[in-house]
Amino acid sequence: MTKINKLALGLLLFPFAVLAQEIDFSKVIPFDSNVKTGKLENGLTYYIKKNGKPENKVTLRLVINAGSILEDDDQKGLAHFMEHMNFNGTKRFPKNKLVDYLQSIGVKFGQHLNAYTGFDETVYFLPIPSDNPEKLENGFNIIEDWAFNANLTPEEIDKERGVVLEEYRLGLGAQKRMRDHYLPKALYKSHYAERLPIGEKEIIEKFKYDKLLSFYKDWYRPDLMSVIIVGDIDVAEMERKVIAHFSSYQNPKNEKPRLVYEVPNHAETLVSIENDKEATYAQVQLIYKDYGLPKKVVTLGDYKKELVERLFTSMLNNRLDELTNSPTPPFTYGYTFHGSTWARSKKAYQSFGLSQEDKQLEALKVLIEENERVKKFGFTLGELNRAKSKFLSQIESAYKDKDKTESENFVWEYQSNFLTSEPSPGIEWQFAMTKQMLPQIELKDVNSFVKEFIKEDNRVVILTGPEKEGLKKPTEEDVLKVLRFNSDEIKPYEDAIVATSLLRKEVIPGVIVKRESNDKIGTKTLFLSNGAKVTYKKTDFKNDEVLFEAVSFGGSNLYSDEEMKKVQFANDALTDAGFSGLKLNDINKFMTGKIASVYPYISNTTEGFHGNATPKDLEYLFQMTYAYFTDLNLDTAAFEGFKQKQSSFYKNLTSQPNFYFQQEFQYYLNVENPRFNGLIPNEKTWGETDYTLAYKKYKERFANAGDFEFYFVGNVDNKIMEAYACKYIASLPSSEKKEKAIDLGYRLRKGDLKKVVNKGTDPKSSVSIMFYGDAVYSPKEDLVMKALGEVLTIKLVEELRENESGVYGISARGSMSKVPNGAFSFSIKFPCGPENAEKLTASALRELKKIIDNGPEAKDVVKFKEAELLEYKKNIKENSYWLSNFKESYINGISPEAVLQNEAKINAITAKDIQDVAKKYLAKDKVIGMLMPEKS
Repeated sequence: MTKINKLALGLLLFPFAVLAQEIDFSKVIPFDSNVKTGKLENGLTYYIKKNGKPENKVTLRLVINAGSILEDDDQKGLAHFMEHMNFNGTKRFPKNKLVDYLQSIGVKFGQHLNAYTGFDETVYFLPIPSDNPEKLENGFNIIEDWAFNANLTPEEIDKERGVVLEEYRLGLGAQKRMRDHYLPKALYKSHYAERLPIGEKEIIEKFKYDKLLSFYKDWYRPDLMSVIIVGDIDVAEMERKVIAHFSSYQNPKNEKPRLVYEVPNHAETLVSIENDKEATYAQVQLIYKDYGLPKKVVTLGDYKKELVERLFTSMLNNRLDELTNSPTPPFTYGYTFHGSTWARSKKAYQSFGLSQEDKQLEALKVLIEENERVKKFGFTLGELNRAKSKFLSQIESAYKDKDKTESENFVWEYQSNFLTSEPSPGIEWQFAMTKQMLPQIELKDVNSFVKEFIKEDNRVVILTGPEKEGLKKPTEEDVLKVLRFNSDEIKPYEDAIVATSLLRKEVIPGVIVKRESNDKIGTKTLFLSNGAKVTYKKTDFKNDEVLFEAVSFGGSNLYSDEEMKKVQFANDALTDAGFSGLKLNDINKFMTGKIASVYPYISNTTEGFHGNATPKDLEYLFQMTYAYFTDLNLDTAAFEGFKQKQSSFYKNLTSQPNFYFQQEFQYYLNVENPRFNGLIPNEKTWGETDYTLAYKKYKERFANAGDFEFYFVGNVDNKIMEAYACKYIASLPSSEKKEKAIDLGYRLRKGDLKKVVNKGTDPKSSVSIMFYGDAVYSPKEDLVMKALGEVLTIKLVEELRENESGVYGISARGSMSKVPNGAFSFSIKFPCGPENAEKLTASALRELKKIIDNGPEAKDVVKFKEAELLEYKKNIKENSYWLSNFKESYINGISPEAVLQNEAKINAITAKDIQDVAKKYLAKDKVIGMLMPEKS
């Protein structure tokens, strides 16, 4: 039985009529009283909330209730173009001073500072430090300028055309070609089908300047705007700033109406079957569109209906998951939900499936049958109780961490409230009301849910997949025939008995032989009787989170070359067999309502586990770890099911030009590595795969727990940790053997080289410039290599994007590693037009050469430090950061205490350090990989 609080347990077990409390379902859902909201006289709406995670930081967001749907015919793409222009200069920050200033205070362009344009909205993100009045004021200056004071000069508009066209180019390919055919049916006779946010190439290239000015004037106006402020701030001060910065602006005198564009209904079933030579997978979409506009969730009755909908979705998707995990899965992935389509004004009941390329009709039939099975027979009481338990545990976990929630989560919530009137009552209200309502939801409520959605009109079926010789394409009549199937053959769902335990073997506990504490980093270490070490750190970063990692040296480098080829693609299948005699579906059912997961892995040089749990479900994490160590199942049928799913997903992946390029480039680089067997399995490698051998090697890798170190970070209790460590870890089999990471000596191809790969018909290229080689590992040089990547990225964006308008995105990354051999790696990567690939490669190398010859500019070093220090101050209060630090310290053989010196290390980096590393490692050989279209 699920571990939940006594009240919830009683509500789930006893007759609902006995415990149900009276609820007035006509009452309106309240708005969270902890959020300051208001509307200025000009119509601008604001939301302000004080939230201390992360500390000394505030997230500002400008939301415009206007997107591409409002463009005129000669403005297609200009809503998105306007978003770009707001980063190219405003009244207070002309030209590139906006990005330059934000980088100087640690805000990275593209990572922190960003925006997006949709059909119905345009949204700008600006996270900034909140502990400096000047920075805070400038944050408001920026969002004010975005709203009303963009510099739309002809010179800057023309420069940005190239960047937007590069973003347009990124979207070219099989998915776009197929979407252009099926979207007019999915959005039948709708304005949405003609207003994709990226726009039209010809308009982007040639639009007159006044068209962009008109869009900005018409739609960037106070009554269509919201300013959202969440962070470590003073609420009253923020409200004064909103009033000061936005009250003076007025709406246009003859403002255009903000129309809502509906998606018309249709009597017939619309079918779209699209195939493309570059399509990588086969997909089925079954869409039943609602008749009217989406109903707003206003009352408690509406909230109850939403709960019913979530329970329904959870139960149906559990059934689809069970089919996916079966020995003969009908699809790689199946999912059903009721929610938004591409259009804000239309919701739909939708079922999806990723299938084998020649089994789309069979996958469609399964989706239809499962919907019909629910419609005809409903769910079982066991399914409903498990779904309630799962939902309650999730919302309870969110409630427990209500004071540890990241500001970003609140911002998205208030954005939805502004744009679509989604309720925002706060987690306290949601948790209390959910506990009260769940017992009153009966099987009849959930079973009747699907009946209003399954219908024969307003229905769309979309099949997309690869096109190749010998593959028969389904016809529209084939699809309609599947839809007309005989439901008399459908039988009720049989709910299997739920397991009573994750373990079937008796556990004989060990003991703790020694304890150590490290007060500097707040850890305790337990030395166990079988030689295993358990180190844990209690934190208050999250109330309801414990993260877990276990690691041991060894890994697949201990396999022979021949063994590696046989097991490489079977390793990921091992966990699909389950453990303790339980199949994957048995385990998933047992774990319903419990939040705990563990995943074993085998890398080249290590093996181990990673996982997470809530404090109340922590024992299940330990039990799963014990089971994966001692009682993994051997199940050839499960492997065949895994192989079928993987084959259907990977079979056509190399038809996608960019993936084909990556694989061919890796073959080129790994020409001297006999263990390199491709990035994905194919018919040949599947034929060589030996599942039984993979199982045997896994058992070898996890035969000796005494060679492992176990790490836990989060809200842990000393007594509980000691008890579970003794019972589930000290009891694991072990030996005195200690393994090391082995360097097999295989290296990537060396020299000053270039590899050009021709693939694809679209005018798209991709460039990868790589520097790598053996090196003596140095923690300082590792950090400096990262700094070099960041400062070079700044220069590459300035030159290749802003000055040359040749790329949409570009990045440089550098690092060093110690295991299994000391090495460095540095790369520059960017997509571009084929006609510019050589020129932009030369430009990128020229920017690197400037740093090698002259060192980086001082202002760029400052930008790196500011961003890195902000990240460090945030990360040092994250459980995941500490867990990663423990694992990396183990692998690199350094003290985990070194993390406390990171701030000093960052501040100590000089321009000369960066120049020296660039000279030392990047002035020598390089390897260039270049994807070019196929030659006609």
